[in-house]
Order: sequence, then C-alpha cells, then structure tokens
Amino acid sequence: MKKILYVILDGLGDRPVAELGNRTPLEAARAPHMDRLAAQGRQGLVQTVGEGIAPESDVAVMAILGYDPHRYHTGRGPIEAVGAVVSLHDGDLALRGNFATLGEGWRIVDRRAGRDLTAEEIQAFADAVNRDVMLAGAHLEMRATIGHRCVVVISAEDGALSADITNTDPAYGRLGGLGVAKAISGPLEVEESRPIKEDPRADRAADLVNAFTRQCRDVLEHHPLNAQRRAQGKMPANIILLRDAGDHLPPVPSMRDAFGVDFACFVEMPVERGIARLLGMSMVEVPPSGRDPARVYPQWAAKAADALKKHGGVYLHLKGPDEPGHDGDFQGKTQSIEWIDAHFFGEVLPKIDLRETVVAITADHATPCVLKGHSADPVPLLISGGGVEPDGAGPFGEQAGAKGALGKMRGVDVIPLLVRLAGA
Repeated sequence: MKKILYVILDGLGDRPVAELGNRTPLEAARAPHMDRLAAQGRQGLVQTVGEGIAPESDVAVMAILGYDPHRYHTGRGPIEAVGAVVSLHDGDLALRGNFATLGEGWRIVDRRAGRDLTAEEIQAFADAVNRDVMLAGAHLEMRATIGHRCVVVISAEDGALSADITNTDPAYGRLGGLGVAKAISGPLEVEESRPIKEDPRADRAADLVNAFTRQCRDVLEHHPLNAQRRAQGKMPANIILLRDAGDHLPPVPSMRDAFGVDFACFVEMPVERGIARLLGMSMVEVPPSGRDPARVYPQWAAKAADALKKHGGVYLHLKGPDEPGHDGDFQGKTQSIEWIDAHFFGEVLPKIDLRETVVAITADHATPCVLKGHSADPVPLLISGGGVEPDGAGPFGEQAGAKGALGKMRGVDVIPLLVRLAGA
C-alpha cells in the first residue's frame, strides 16, 4: 500500500480579487512546489459539507476526514472540550467561546479582542471567571486555550442540560444542528440564548448561558488587566461570546476502523486536537506554525516525512491562510500560501518518494477576503503522486479545479478516494 500525505490549508478557498488581477490569493501566489504537484496530478473542487452551507471548522474538518457531520456531529463545544482536555459527561453543556470586546451596551467592537491576547492574559481572565461567576444550581469550568479562544462547560446539579439553544455569538448560527457562519452586515450585538425546542432542559441551558454572559461581562469589564490593555491602546477582553453547544460526545469509529489506515496528525487548534483524539489519530507534537513560518514549517516537514515512515497516512492542518482571510488581507493571505509552499512543501517533497506517496491538498472551507468570514464556496483540491495521471488543468487554483478531472466532490468522499488510490 502507498502512503497518504493529506494537507489541509485552513480557509484556502477564496474569490477573485481585483487588486490581484481578478485572481484568488492561491492563483496569485508564487507556489512552484504545489504547481509542480498540479502539473503531475489532478485537480477538482470540494463542497466540504453541502451546497449553500458556510461551515464552521469543526463541521468541515469532520467531513473532509470522511465523517458525515449530519450523522456524527454533536456540536463544536464537546469537540473543543476534548481538545482542551476538559472533563465532559452526557448532559453537560459544552460551548466554544471567544474573548471579545464590547463597546456601549451590548455592541460588539471586535469578536477577537484585537487578536493580540497573550497566554498569560487569557489564563488570568479564565481564573477570574472560574472564581467569580456563580451559576445557581450549576458548576462552571472555563478553560482558556489559544489566543482569543476558550471552552466553557456547565453542569447542572438538578439534571441534564440540552444543547438545543441558540448562540450568543451573532456571527454564527445553527443549521440542522450544524454550526454555520452567518452573512454579516452592519454592527453586531451580543445575542440572548434561546431554546430551539420546547424542552425544560433547553430552557435551563439557555438561562444558564445568559446568566454566565451577564456575570462574565461584569467580571471582565473591571479586571485590572483590561485596565492595562486600555492604557496601552489595546482592546479590552470584556465579554465571552458562546456558540455551538453540545451535550454529549459523538460515537465515532476510528480512522483505522473506518478506512483501514493508521493516520498520524499535525494539528494546533483545540477543535482539531479534539477531532484527532475522537478519531484515534496519533498526534505529532509540533511548534505553533504562525509565529515564524520560515523556521517552523521546515520542522513540520521533517516530522511529516518521518511520520510517513511509521504510519499509513499523515494528516496536516495548517492554519496559515484563514486568519488573513478573516481580516480581509488578500496580500497577507497570498504571502501565507507562498510561505507554506516554500517552507513546508519545498522541504517535505524532497524527503518523500512521490511514486509511493499519494499527496492531497485541499481546504476545510473557503474564507474569502471580501467577506472576512467563511463562505459556502467550494474549495480547490489537488491530488498528485502515487501513479495519479495528470489532467493538465493548470497551476493549482480555483479555476483549474473547476475544469480538473476530479470534478466536484463532496467532502466525505475525499478520504475514501485517497485510500483507493493508495491501494488499501
């Protein structure tokens, strides 16, 4: 059996940008290594979750790893809790949280509090919330994770809670139980959580989430570190926005049981680490990729090549393109793709035998710079190596994918295709 190198470039997909000559950031990027793979392979497009669905990362990652989120997904909150190693029992309410900045009233100034929170700051904020927020008849555990991100788990003393509630984060909604990005226009305000179904457990869950939100604002608004941040001209982290509640973990088969391949994985974010644990993948610990890509990506490449010797497949999730997409920074997104090409693919490809390795590159979702958020656009897919015949679609990109021989695929069908090509 051939090896599988499966690389997800977070938020890679985009739309043509006038300033880039009506090309997407991927099409405008100088990416000779990925383009060489494209010249030797085949391209297509992937609708990661479904037509018209702008998925959140957890839903999209489950899909591109071959697991139908309509069947296996139980909310991002529980997955984040697993990734952050927070204890969770059936009937507990787990939610993903963002430290954010509020202005007057409940108006949101920035959903990520300037995206410059330090690990020490978010830990101090989490300690204050765990100490000072008191929920009647319930236990609270909040865990700060990375950057502006956190996990909140609420356990009621009088019985189970239901995750059938709406978000307080107005940028995301729920569609059939799946977390989806909303089309945003105009100013945002914190939303009140409401039960989606007539269920006393959902009523209780929504009441607890709203009580948490009100108390959390009081605790954080007057925190000394926020006074320091204001004095330094930084945005205070004076609210936590909650979304994607879940009340139990999904029962899922491992990647080995489902597809017959033992996968190692390289992941950074809590949600990705949670998915890796749930799916039984071996996690390879690597330094954060965003700080110094010229130094860090070669380390990822060396470890990936080594992991391929020990495992049937390696799954890598590189965060790079997503954040500049959220910022509307098409130049930054283009540069991020160029860094990945030069410092990851430029380093890993000489270390592997492409005749015996199927290499796939795609994205979990599109993050168009014009939208500054996730969209329902299909994302480009490239499969090369392992004897794959070239289709001549052109350099790696969205337009080439639209005319490539792979056609338009569903996210859940990518891994089964890679496994077949590898000869499992």
